[in-house]
Amino acid sequence: MTIIRVDTLASTNDYLKELAHRQVLEEGTVVATRNQTEGKGQRGNSWESEAGMNITCSILLYPSFLPLQRYFLLSEAVSLGVKQTLDAYTGGFTIKWPNDIYHNDRKIAGILIENELTGNAYSLSVVGIGVNILQEHFRSDALRPVSLKQITGRDYDLDVLLEELALSVVWNYEQLKTGGAEDIIRRYHEALYRRSGLHRYEDSEGAFLARIDRVSDDGLLHLVTDQEEERTYAFKSVRFVDLSDRGV
Repeated sequence: MTIIRVDTLASTNDYLKELAHRQVLEEGTVVATRNQTEGKGQRGNSWESEAGMNITCSILLYPSFLPLQRYFLLSEAVSLGVKQTLDAYTGGFTIKWPNDIYHNDRKIAGILIENELTGNAYSLSVVGIGVNILQEHFRSDALRPVSLKQITGRDYDLDVLLEELALSVVWNYEQLKTGGAEDIIRRYHEALYRRSGLHRYEDSEGAFLARIDRVSDDGLLHLVTDQEEERTYAFKSVRFVDLSDRGV
């Protein structure tokens, strides 16, 4: 595994994409920076990360084997890899659909996957990952951020954690690549945030109680309400609501 470290970058995803277009890179190549100045989250959101305190990296994959209609399997495999890395240090981590990593009700990691197509197949995927490790003060609490140090009270070697994270993500990806899709699906569903019981959600029509039925291979969230009504949602068309009526 090749890890390319750059002290400061606007975006590890953008840097890795540009590099992959200029030269041939092996699958699993990682770009990491200690200071990402324009980190990107899902749907144009930004990713806050204090310089030298967290993991901000991108991993290059070539998932041409993955059918377009099952694209979400890649997100499942990656999120499992991130969760497993953190699981080695303490418990309480879940995957909040589609691929945020939570500790209890607070966000510790985010994932942004950017794909390129050639014909009807993925030719390249750049997996951007941000994990809060040592940061203890956040400018915004809109997403309820938390770091591994805040959870455990301990310091960590970022280089060691980066290598562990990259190996874990690639291992789960290889499982998917070699026919382990059903196991990836099973483990992803078992790891879901609010997997059991009825919880509050809100869509364009208002708040309601529902339980998670499943997430389909195209990434849609399937809920069943307390009235046994089945509802299906794309990302950003429904939000999770906590007991104080605040979206998370």
